[in-house]
Amino acid sequence: MDEVERYLFDLHGYLIIPDVLSPAEVAELNRLIDAQNLPDPGEVSSAARFNNFLNWDKAFCALLDHPRLMPLLKTILGDGFRLDHYYGIYMRAGTDRLNLHGGGTPYDPPEYFHFRNGEMYNGLTVVSWNLTDTGPEYGGFCAIPGSHKSNYPCPAEVKEQHTDHPAVVVPSAPAGSLVIFTEALTHGTAPWTAEHQRRSLLYKYSPGQQSWSSTHIQPPTDVELTPRQKLLFEKPYFHARPTLFDE
Repeated sequence: MDEVERYLFDLHGYLIIPDVLSPAEVAELNRLIDAQNLPDPGEVSSAARFNNFLNWDKAFCALLDHPRLMPLLKTILGDGFRLDHYYGIYMRAGTDRLNLHGGGTPYDPPEYFHFRNGEMYNGLTVVSWNLTDTGPEYGGFCAIPGSHKSNYPCPAEVKEQHTDHPAVVVPSAPAGSLVIFTEALTHGTAPWTAEHQRRSLLYKYSPGQQSWSSTHIQPPTDVELTPRQKLLFEKPYFHARPTLFDE
């Protein structure tokens, strides 16, 4: 992370990096999703997800340790982080919101943000690859900036108003963007109003010694991973954990 990226992530609890994927890469990932003939997304957020896409093609696995992503995660999570779980989101016009959740208070042990000795320390951290445009005119990711450091819980009134409350923002993130945020941030999903389908690939990473999920994710069986990608599927532990970065 450069100085501006560190500042903005610390300040807001999220960061948007545009143009990480080229239009050709976005088109190829969308083509691969189209080839799965998924059922139409439902009207509720729980019916607007798909899973196991790492087995579909190496293009999805290439995002696991994308060169633009890895330095960001090293700053946010430290070396030795692991993939905790992953899924895709797809929404159509009329798919409803996902309620606001998370926040600095009440404290949630696997979803935290700390700052000590000049460095940030995070729990579960989300990386979302946008394959279509999202933003205030469409819907998608929404959050209360800075809420990862809140000392009071998010009031019920704010949660109920959702994106109608002025504290909640729906940042613009065009196709090809990388959106990264700490799960300690109060966040959710704005209702989808666009004619085009929302498509986002969510990879959720944890510090190496921690697991949010009750099960330990397994590597894909149909795609060969690189040595570094295989390390991201290590079980959670701390002692003598291998480095993800060249010394």
